[in-house]
Amino acid sequence: MRNFAALYERLDATTGTNAKVQAIADYFRASSPDDAAWALYFLTGRRLKRFISSGSLRAWTEELTSIPDWLFQESYNSVGDTAEVCALLLDSLGLDATPGSLPDVSLSQWMQERILPLVPLEEEEQKAQVIRWWRALEKGEIYILNKLLTGSFRVGVSQSLVARALAEVSGLDVAEISHRLMGEWKPEGEWYLRLLAPGEKAEVASRPYPFFLASPLENQIETLGEPSEWQVERKWDGIRAQLIKRNGEVFLWSRGEELITDRFPEITQAAHTLPDGSVIDGEVLAARDGRVLPFAALQKRIGRKTLTKSVLTEAPAMLMVYDLLEIAGEDKRAAPLSERRRLVEELLEGKSSVFQLSPLVEFSSWSDLPLERAKSRDLNVEGLMLKRLSSPYQSGRKRGDWWKWKIDPFTVDAVLLYAQAGSGRRASLYTDYTFAVWDGETLVPVAKAYSGLTDEEIGRLDAWIRRHTREKFGPVRSVDPVHVFEIAFEAINASPRHRSGVALRFPRILRWRHDKKIEDADKLETLKAMIDAGYARETAQSN
Repeated sequence: MRNFAALYERLDATTGTNAKVQAIADYFRASSPDDAAWALYFLTGRRLKRFISSGSLRAWTEELTSIPDWLFQESYNSVGDTAEVCALLLDSLGLDATPGSLPDVSLSQWMQERILPLVPLEEEEQKAQVIRWWRALEKGEIYILNKLLTGSFRVGVSQSLVARALAEVSGLDVAEISHRLMGEWKPEGEWYLRLLAPGEKAEVASRPYPFFLASPLENQIETLGEPSEWQVERKWDGIRAQLIKRNGEVFLWSRGEELITDRFPEITQAAHTLPDGSVIDGEVLAARDGRVLPFAALQKRIGRKTLTKSVLTEAPAMLMVYDLLEIAGEDKRAAPLSERRRLVEELLEGKSSVFQLSPLVEFSSWSDLPLERAKSRDLNVEGLMLKRLSSPYQSGRKRGDWWKWKIDPFTVDAVLLYAQAGSGRRASLYTDYTFAVWDGETLVPVAKAYSGLTDEEIGRLDAWIRRHTREKFGPVRSVDPVHVFEIAFEAINASPRHRSGVALRFPRILRWRHDKKIEDADKLETLKAMIDAGYARETAQSN
């Protein structure tokens, strides 16, 4: 635990990518395979179910330190994390601690011999055990323990950085490590050794490949070079997924590495017509009579434990196919896109209509594409995808070969009404805001946003909020309606759950409109007119 806590502190202390990779690599080199497997499990964002609730840790901390509930809440408002508040209070106020009174066992021993055995215990037994550990650990170790107990451990590294560290340790290619990390696996030393073994093949039938992600197009489209070297498709608004057929079994993975096979039986059934050793990349969409439905229809299925006949009828699923990654068991990712496109066309010929090949956008010059992009909202898509015909299928977000050219967001001028402190490093600042528009002579909240301002603007606004608070509602403050902000959003939907009757998709702050008065803010009827115009779409997990 001590070494893992030291790794966390080292990662938390730097924003440098290379420094993070080096820290992880150093930890793996110095760790046993069992410890490395558990550390890798947590570093890649995997989490066990909660063992102890945050409320229990809070109650036990208040009892041990004799701190009143209101003071704990004030501390939480400042820090923004229960596990960290408990660690800080236990360290500063003391609890007859005797650090080192327990042997410093390894991370894997902590998990296997201490934390996992908590599950069947009664709460009083859990409490006694956790307090015993608290008394024997340093502050940093208490914090890590609390995060593991509550199932909320996170660290600021991406899986690609972890793969780079493992590649440095093993001498293997980063792409190969990334592939081996995909899918489900158990944090065991034997598995870790196989992960780093030269020549070891990814033979698990269910294992997907790392997804290739597009980067936002930032320069003029003409800078991409010769148009004939590119393929253009619509940017579909659904769930990015990878469909696998191996050894007679079918697996459907989301981009977030969630196995969603059972959620879409139509796709699973149709996939059995594919030959073994087939892996295709695409977007799960809801469609009826050849027409793609809004994501809202698909979203209803995702949230249901039981898929009734009526649900399946209301929102039948399909897979809009983008690419082919494997055929007849052969990895085709290194082949150019033009060849992979030909192969997937041949693969899907005569197959179920559940599979549709993403149509190509015909164009002869770059000047044709702005008009095609402008059609996006009418087609219920997010914009265009531009893919170099010679490109291999890479891992992660590699710039240069795949670009997404999204439609411009909608904007609205809205008034700041409420503010709330952020979390983590922003816990001491008011960074989460609620914005409103006019409904007659009343300001009605329509969106919450927390991104888009510079650090300097956040500091100025935080100081202003503290001086101009009208009322406090727990952690939320209402403020004088003075400031206007331009809010960007991707789409708008009718929503009976909201007082305004509307919900904005992905709202974020574009700029602080010092040049506008609150009377200049937009009206609710303007937003509702956008819904009537057919611009309603739902949130999706896509490219």
